[in-house]
Amino acid sequence: GSPRRLLLISNSTLHGGGYLGHCQQHIQSFLGQKVKRVLFIPYALHDRDAYARTAREKFESLGYGLDSIHESCDPVEAIRKSEAIFIGGGNTFRLLKALYDNSLIHEIRKRVLEDGIPYMGSSAGTNVATISINTTNDMPIVYPPSLKALGLVPFNINPHYLDPDTKRTHMGETREERILQYHEEPNTPPVLGLREGTMLLVEGDKATLQGVTGARLFLRGKKPTEHEPGTDFSFLLTDSKPLN
Repeated sequence: GSPRRLLLISNSTLHGGGYLGHCQQHIQSFLGQKVKRVLFIPYALHDRDAYARTAREKFESLGYGLDSIHESCDPVEAIRKSEAIFIGGGNTFRLLKALYDNSLIHEIRKRVLEDGIPYMGSSAGTNVATISINTTNDMPIVYPPSLKALGLVPFNINPHYLDPDTKRTHMGETREERILQYHEEPNTPPVLGLREGTMLLVEGDKATLQGVTGARLFLRGKKPTEHEPGTDFSFLLTDSKPLN
């Protein structure tokens, strides 16, 4: 089996709580005591210094040191030496472009999929862990060379998944309609809509939904299905038959 270990979080901040507050116990359980320092990738936001300060404060409060890749003179070497990687949220297009610009796609894949170091993503950082960023909610404010992402899992995720508000008069497409439009294209992979407060834990070939809300799974040509925390999504990793 694969040595990969991933914690793919829908959102960094949950209403009423602080940065990563809703998932800090999951983070500590995921990283454990072996990891001493986390390599943070703040490329999704413009003010990388401020972003790194926020992340450093949080991780130090949890007992981990944090280095930000933007402070390194050699980002590739920083990935090669990292014990764990955390990619934060922001604009997914800006993030992916920076990963390509700094030649980090192959390096991160190798560290995570071959060397087995823990990878955490939040929001945009979760988007780039998947096959592509086709199902992000973000505006394409910059142009990455490709929409193909890290491919740490063989499907796509839609973080911050929103259900339709029956009371609103807004006539724009719902999130569900947009994902169904994506699936009108041939050969498109499954899309897991992660509501805020939810995360996917991947350990080798096992994937489990965690958190306080649920997720909505979209498989091309099938009706979307609803899933509670605790759901085993391992079949999404192995291309076996989906849930009935």
